[in-house]
Amino acid sequence: MTVAVNSTASALRPPAKMVRAVNSTVRINYGADGHIIYDTGKGICTVYQGKETVFTGVSSSVKIKGKLISSKDYKISAYAKTSVSNGFGKGFKHTFTLSGNGLPQMQQVFYTYPKKSYFFTETIISGTGISTSHIVPFEGGLRNIPGESRTLFIPFDNDTFISYDAKPFKAPVASVSAEAGVVYDNDSRGGVIAGSLEHMNWKTGVFTNASADGNTIKVLAGYTEESVTRDKLPHGEISGKSVKSPLIFIGYFSDWRIGMDAYARDNRIAEPPFVFNWKKSTPVGWNSWGVIQDKLNYEKAVKVADFFADSLKGFRAGNTAYVDLDSYWDNMIKGGLEGDFSQLKAFADHCKAKGLKPGVYWAPFTDWGFKGGADRKVDGSDYKFGEIWTKIGNEYHELDGARALDPTHPGTQQRIAYVIKKLKDCGFKMIKIDFLGHAAVESNHFYDKKITTGMQAYRRGMEYLVSQLGDQMLIYAAISPSLASGRYVHSRRVACDAFKSIKDTQYTLNSVSYGWWQTYLYNYIDADHVVLENESEGQNRARMLSAIVTGTFITGDDFSKTGQWTARAKEWYQNKELLKVIFNGKAFEPVDGNTGTGASAMFTKKAGNDFYLAVFNYKSDTSSFTIDANRIGLTADKTYVMSELIEDNQITLTGKTTIELPYADAKIYKIKLAPVGH
Repeated sequence: MTVAVNSTASALRPPAKMVRAVNSTVRINYGADGHIIYDTGKGICTVYQGKETVFTGVSSSVKIKGKLISSKDYKISAYAKTSVSNGFGKGFKHTFTLSGNGLPQMQQVFYTYPKKSYFFTETIISGTGISTSHIVPFEGGLRNIPGESRTLFIPFDNDTFISYDAKPFKAPVASVSAEAGVVYDNDSRGGVIAGSLEHMNWKTGVFTNASADGNTIKVLAGYTEESVTRDKLPHGEISGKSVKSPLIFIGYFSDWRIGMDAYARDNRIAEPPFVFNWKKSTPVGWNSWGVIQDKLNYEKAVKVADFFADSLKGFRAGNTAYVDLDSYWDNMIKGGLEGDFSQLKAFADHCKAKGLKPGVYWAPFTDWGFKGGADRKVDGSDYKFGEIWTKIGNEYHELDGARALDPTHPGTQQRIAYVIKKLKDCGFKMIKIDFLGHAAVESNHFYDKKITTGMQAYRRGMEYLVSQLGDQMLIYAAISPSLASGRYVHSRRVACDAFKSIKDTQYTLNSVSYGWWQTYLYNYIDADHVVLENESEGQNRARMLSAIVTGTFITGDDFSKTGQWTARAKEWYQNKELLKVIFNGKAFEPVDGNTGTGASAMFTKKAGNDFYLAVFNYKSDTSSFTIDANRIGLTADKTYVMSELIEDNQITLTGKTTIELPYADAKIYKIKLAPVGH
């Protein structure tokens, strides 16, 4: 279900109080001091925030049968303003209807709200036999961003160890980002954001360009690129009497971080969760892929559960901890997926008897055994695997060593229904679902002929999966589309696999530095399994804190045996002050955004009356870090007490103070918000 304002049907109704406006301008106000000036004679608009010009010469375009049709090509334009009331609040819908020159009718629609300092827009093309895979709802000039300006690459998913990239935005540079684009000044933090709010039909790309002739921005619905979206085919076409772009979020913010928080929250409003809302405690626990991996068996799994029950009694959130079996849990079943699950059920029963929640793993849209041939029987179905593979031209889609399964095929769905029932019958309370991007790839055709794009297929597959899961389990996504998965899961891993080294910590924190805002799109985001193993104490501390700053805490050591990791886990994982940091389940935000594919060294979080600061040293030697009260969000002329949560040290902060950290180490401080002496 989507917010009613976004429905194609409502867009096609004749606008109330139609006003003919030719060769004139219309002013549209938004927020407290923003406005849009639309030139009906030229089919373009200019966007202002206060006295500043933010976007110029903004137009829309659609490509049909290879021909690009622009809003600037029309001669007749009419404008209507109507009231709207929806999940975003009470506001106005502004519709410019363009016609003439023998072209299909185009509508440029703007949604404004008095309490929002930004606006939404969409483009609709209507006529006979409309079919397109290319709609640009917003394209124009972009204001100069002074200072240390950056343009942010946001990945479509978290596969292949891809990273966010905050690139310098100085001419000449051209960049594209998946679903949302951001250009900002790291010094002042002021910046612009343009991003899609709907993901059920389209993949969207945001192109930013800095040149000697000026800056530009373009939002394209119909974006595919193999290195980003994993597609080997162009975006599928959408057809009908009317075809609509996704709703697009547009704004300029004095702090781009606040803007990204708003963008994430509005995504959740535009496409409300299909999955049931999670109201229980923040997830903490263990996952077997950290160390045990393919050596997983019943005996090891039970010993891990016993360790949590006997030696980590204090490692809980809401009296709950999960013990999650990753890939290779099928080592515990006999006869394959259609065989004997009794040992797997015995493990789940053992966890519950020990006061723990059992978890499991599955990749529902992949075939890992495809090299065994097309004639293999699909589990829980009479189909053969060759019938349900996703078709890519004359070939099939393969990534990460697995072949994609068509989410719309009844064989795929029957397999999902069969396996999920087995896992539910075993009594699992959490499921980690993986390689979900395989369900979102473009195909030359899907089994369901009504499905013509990868995102439509993803929606079909995920809605079916979630319907089968019901409300028994916490649903956690690993590799998956970053924005489109918000409807379907409770928690999502922010990056690809991460294990124990400082490089793993930095890689994970790159995705927190530039993707922390997903904490408002999902119930939780996650740093992947924390592995201590035999690394240095500093690297162990940094890896643990990389989880704390995401707002959840999943461990990954082999606790079926004893090592230095067991002693450190007993000491650190039961630290009540550390666990308190994650109880609200929300991520820290970055202090800096100028690290390219690296990560911010500092992160902050306010939870109630507590303020937290985490500092990481990824450098090759001992380094000094200046903590600037104003920069981290405190008052520069006040004195604060900073209490280090692991080593129980205290320092004072007045304006600025400097700390030193050894290579590959981290600290976390709790700061009293009531200044000293007040």
